[in-house]
Amino acid sequence: MSISLLLVQTLNGLQLGILLYLTAAGVTLVLSIMNFISLAHGSFYMMGAYFAATTYNHTGSFLLAGIAGTGGVFALGILTERLTLTSLYERGHLDQVLCTFGLILFFNEVARMIWGATPYYMEIPDQFSGIVDVLGVPYPMYRFIITLAGILIAAGLWLLIHRTRLGMLIRAGATNREMIAALGVNIRLLNTLLFGLSAALAGFSGFLVAPILSVQSGMGDYVLVMTLVVIIIGGIGSIRGAFFAALIVGLVDTIGRIFLPVVFENLVETSLAQAAAPAISSMLIYVLMVAILAFRPLGLFRAQ
Repeated sequence: MSISLLLVQTLNGLQLGILLYLTAAGVTLVLSIMNFISLAHGSFYMMGAYFAATTYNHTGSFLLAGIAGTGGVFALGILTERLTLTSLYERGHLDQVLCTFGLILFFNEVARMIWGATPYYMEIPDQFSGIVDVLGVPYPMYRFIITLAGILIAAGLWLLIHRTRLGMLIRAGATNREMIAALGVNIRLLNTLLFGLSAALAGFSGFLVAPILSVQSGMGDYVLVMTLVVIIIGGIGSIRGAFFAALIVGLVDTIGRIFLPVVFENLVETSLAQAAAPAISSMLIYVLMVAILAFRPLGLFRAQ
């Protein structure tokens, strides 16, 4: 096991964790403040990738692609909330899950109708296609930019929640919705803006990942599963927990998939290692979730 390979995979794990956090933070905001379970954020991630890739392929502008991927999904989130979700706020979580699961199927079919069933691609812009030196190890510039951009968005989200008037209203709404409604705050508008913001975070994540993955219908489903694992590990309703849990999950998943087969080959026969290692590697994050819940049933952090 070389140090350079370990460093590269650690950076890849951090990049994956940052992307997971952007989606998990949106789901956590909706759950903790609106008391609403949304499974649609994987679809918003997918639509953000499609919007960005389509815009870039037609204009060649990475900036416009980012605006389309993030702003377009912000508008899509608001439209979705207004048309389908407003009547579900006072209903049980099962109804919310069923409705947003239906949205997953709807958006997947819409993507197939518009972009086709074959993968859609977006190239990495030339200015970001180089290599950077990280502690003496060459690393793709664009992947490094993804990590930095995600960290900046995470910091901006923290400032929004803890240092602005809108953030104060959001935190107050999470504590006592009836009280801030009695003080004249438009809860309905606040919910709409919050859902749009949470969708935009997922869309931004999709925009970032579009140049390094094939964009295709259903690509958000696996991300949604990992996002739910992140939320459970970090603590349901905790933005801070979602951040640290996303980094942990990203590192465990990435490093485990690379190095666990090597460990197995040293312990058992090569044929058995090649057969078992990939399956066990894909289970690592779920084993991690079970282990953490066994000792901390509410997750790593309490809801803020």
